[in-house]
Amino acid sequence: MTVKNTVIIIDDEPQIRKVLSIALESSDFKVVAAENGNNGIVQTATSHPQLVILDLGLPDRDGLSVIKELRTWTDVPIIILSVRNSEEDIVKALDLGADDYLTKPFNTSELLARIRANIRRKQQTTEEETFTNGDLSINFSSRIVKKRKAEIELTNTEYLLLALFAKNLGKVLTHNYLLKQIWGPSSIENTQYLRVFVGQLRKKIENDYSKPEIIVTESGVGYRMKHLDEK
Repeated sequence: MTVKNTVIIIDDEPQIRKVLSIALESSDFKVVAAENGNNGIVQTATSHPQLVILDLGLPDRDGLSVIKELRTWTDVPIIILSVRNSEEDIVKALDLGADDYLTKPFNTSELLARIRANIRRKQQTTEEETFTNGDLSINFSSRIVKKRKAEIELTNTEYLLLALFAKNLGKVLTHNYLLKQIWGPSSIENTQYLRVFVGQLRKKIENDYSKPEIIVTESGVGYRMKHLDEK
């Protein structure tokens, strides 16, 4: 018998919990629901979920503090689902350790796609030598990148940027995170610098770099490598 992936919903709105539970269960997930932050933390500790869906506006504590506490002991993927849609809130949540976000009202099909992408990313071990996403492949040992089996020449910085996206498949990476990881803490203000390198990388790996389908922009926040099965 196949073991179902468990998803915890931490949201104080009964209707949202009900809608999400129906959608997830019909997609063969096991669902655990919590109506506040403290209960959600307990459920996460006891249920060992594969993913957490978290609202930021909770009755007992701010959702940002829930992210912060969870990240002290678990790396379970966290998707934010909230009415808060300011860049400040989104960036803060992602910087604290959330993996993705959607704002309410939301499209159920998109949420399910994000859930599957984040679970796949987590299950893909970092020890794997080869990464594939559609017709793009990366051999981390040899640092060879191929598109439709043809080798692509990348600069060292372009390769490091692509590898970082690949190892965080489906996860939104903020501008600050990318700049710190590739160029160091002193470069966090150079978002234009990052934009140039992402543009160069897109020209080499996208079918149409003006309409990117692999590395997509999360407006005002950062970038995300889509799983090419994601609709």
